[in-house]
Amino acid sequence: MKKADIIDFYARLAADNPHPETELESGNPYQLLVAVVLSAQATDVGVNKATRALFASVDSPAKMVALGEEGLKEHIKTIGLFNTKAKNVIALSEALIANHGGVVPADRDALEKLAGVGRKTANVVMNVAFGAETFAVDTHIFRVGNRTGLAPGKTPLAVEKKLDKGTPAPFRVHAHHWLILHGRYVCKARTPECWRCGVSDLCAFKAKTPLPAKRAKNALAGQKE
Repeated sequence: MKKADIIDFYARLAADNPHPETELESGNPYQLLVAVVLSAQATDVGVNKATRALFASVDSPAKMVALGEEGLKEHIKTIGLFNTKAKNVIALSEALIANHGGVVPADRDALEKLAGVGRKTANVVMNVAFGAETFAVDTHIFRVGNRTGLAPGKTPLAVEKKLDKGTPAPFRVHAHHWLILHGRYVCKARTPECWRCGVSDLCAFKAKTPLPAKRAKNALAGQKE
């Protein structure tokens, strides 16, 4: 995608949603870190349902360690892989207390050393909690980057590097959220809703999805009325 098209691409997403935010609920960087770890292979909606009661009483690593692994499991047992995730959350909480004074570090390398925290999770925390210009490439962003031609790459890291290199300064902080929301609600995996996409004319995807016949019929009926 050409530089001018990239600028136009982001400008349109920004105009549609000037202040994008994560859909994971949290009250501080620690709760955000926990929520992102829990969200692996799970939906934000499912994580939020499980963490509302948890976060009402647990807002620090010390309180999480006091709750314990079994206590945590009771809160998150509706989330996939909850046994492993509970173990990781307790381990990362202990590490935060031992190595960082109970504070989430604003450093990607330090975050990646925590249990259950990979590059994507670290990038999310850096971006959302600390306003860093990071690009957390999940399945949605990987798909959007490749499908549109915005940042094609064979691996999440390759897409991340393309986004980092090609995203202009005015859009860098919010780019991650614009792309993930676009992939989640418009540029969907099985059937992208190209007919209502605001950047479809800039997109390299050739097999664009037309307006569904039922919707077209309803729209036509509405015009006649």
